[in-house]
Amino acid sequence: MFKNKTLLITGGTGSFGNAVLHRFLNTDIEEIRIFSRDEKKQHDMRLHYNNDKLNFYIGDVRSFDSINSAMRGVDYVLSAAALKQVPSCEFYPIEAVKTNILGAENTLKATIQNNVKNVIVLSTDKAVYPINAMGMSKALMEKVTIAVSRNIAAGGPIMCNSRYGNVMASRGSVIPLFVEQIKAGKRLTITDPDMTRFMMSLPDAVDLVLFAFEHGVQGDTFVQKAPAVTILTLAEALKRIFNADNDLRILGTRHGEKKHEALLSREEFLRAEDLGSYYRVSADTRDLNYAKYFEEGDQVLSQESDYTSKNSERLDVDGMVKLLMKLDYINEELKSN
Repeated sequence: MFKNKTLLITGGTGSFGNAVLHRFLNTDIEEIRIFSRDEKKQHDMRLHYNNDKLNFYIGDVRSFDSINSAMRGVDYVLSAAALKQVPSCEFYPIEAVKTNILGAENTLKATIQNNVKNVIVLSTDKAVYPINAMGMSKALMEKVTIAVSRNIAAGGPIMCNSRYGNVMASRGSVIPLFVEQIKAGKRLTITDPDMTRFMMSLPDAVDLVLFAFEHGVQGDTFVQKAPAVTILTLAEALKRIFNADNDLRILGTRHGEKKHEALLSREEFLRAEDLGSYYRVSADTRDLNYAKYFEEGDQVLSQESDYTSKNSERLDVDGMVKLLMKLDYINEELKSN
């Protein structure tokens, strides 16, 4: 579907953008546009890839004119630009609103104006039952995507959300921190040993987006099934891989963190379509006829469970080691150890 097509990635200098480039640059895609604010990272990517299919656009999704200009002639869009660090968003929630919500809206409006075929908006498990500003902004971003999709004319862009958990070894995640601490002989800083998180690789995240491109209909939200692990098990797995005996330091749960994350709320889980490796949650297409909300209800009662890192497949140390050893990052760090 991408043969001779143009793909634009907002926030494209991040871990996800690089994963997409690894997947697509050597295919028959015609052009990949990287749209971001960071000229240094763009320069580094330009030198690293040195590929004529790759073009760079300096801009900010907070500016409609900026993203609209970069989207002319684009066929597909990955909306990945975001403020993703929980502490940063806690201290500067309005900045999260400007990028994660209003920036996403600008991107969606630009796809309509430029007759883009499909746009996938990247979300996070923290958008489900959000307790921090980052998750709240991502939850509203998802709502914006669905709301805009309701009013798309026939033949307009297909707009979908993709939601995933922790992407292993992505920038700012805990795995590179643990590896750095192991190599420096420091104690591994663990918030809560029993805290659980979903584990996905960057290729998994790209697969989820490609599935959404191929199978999504207006307003869908796609979730990839993923195993989970406790933070203690993750630390022990990394210690085994690097043959290390670093002590652990328990910090306690940080501000804005959950003990367990959810990829589907119980309300969404009730409606989710099981597609094998993925769940699809169709958009609620009811209009503002209030009788549908106050006098009528769903025929199926709400179920008790949601899809969380507590009740999903749980990896032990052996399973986590096996998963980590599939990562290029881990193998590169082992070679340099």
